[in-house]
Amino acid sequence: MNFGGDEVIYDYSDSGIIIVPVPYDETSTWMRGADKGPDAILEASVNLEFYDVETSSEAHLTGINTVEPVLEKDTPEKLVNAVYDKTLSLLSDKKFPVIIGGNHTVTIGAIKAFSEYFDDLSVLQLDAHADLRQEYEGSEFNHACAMSRAREFAPIVQVGIRSMSAGELPFAEWDRIFYSHELYYDKNLYRKAIDKLTENVYITIDLDVFDPSIMPSTGTPEPGGPEYLELLHFLRDVIRNKNVVGFDVVELCPSPTNKTPDFIAAKIIYQLLSYRFAM
Repeated sequence: MNFGGDEVIYDYSDSGIIIVPVPYDETSTWMRGADKGPDAILEASVNLEFYDVETSSEAHLTGINTVEPVLEKDTPEKLVNAVYDKTLSLLSDKKFPVIIGGNHTVTIGAIKAFSEYFDDLSVLQLDAHADLRQEYEGSEFNHACAMSRAREFAPIVQVGIRSMSAGELPFAEWDRIFYSHELYYDKNLYRKAIDKLTENVYITIDLDVFDPSIMPSTGTPEPGGPEYLELLHFLRDVIRNKNVVGFDVVELCPSPTNKTPDFIAAKIIYQLLSYRFAM
């Protein structure tokens, strides 16, 4: 299925934006189902309106093509390498990659590729969890280790964090973590987060960054998250001030009885594309 369905059909050669589904769930540690996230997002995306009222634009005119999914599930290391290879090939073709997971392990390979292709890259992580474990359940590539691995390739800025283990504390960069409870009281911290980023920025969005009242369909929901427009307008400001070179949206664990989170995830993707290609 294509992102946007029959209303958004462009050939690869005519598309500036490439959607890469990665239905990977092998390193999830609580609720399973993130491997079903990409299909749920693609299915929900058919119901989007492709004129964006906020930017008065139609981002799909840039050309959106959805490629075949990355299906490697043998080991987390092989999955990371498969995502790396796919992402690097897209960048070599001058495309704007959007990776949809799957759990947060899929992000590691993408960031490795972007770090090799772009100088002066930093990573903006929106997430409820720090993901700074060095190893978890026998793997350095567990989704709980995603930002530790990412930081080996580029500096990171973490926004919306509200859950971490004591074992992660030695690896935290306190001036680069913006906690949800602090953001609640001081919105100026969003500006400070932008100031920590370099010129070229890759964004990774773990959907559990949103409060579970609007995004319950994640593998590890965490109360106390920012609301939708607050985070989206922060991302709008990031895109206005920095060169966002790609992004991913991960950790949708779809529910058979509540399709709203699937649509929200699809909307987030298209809204970011609207910000990126209308401004």
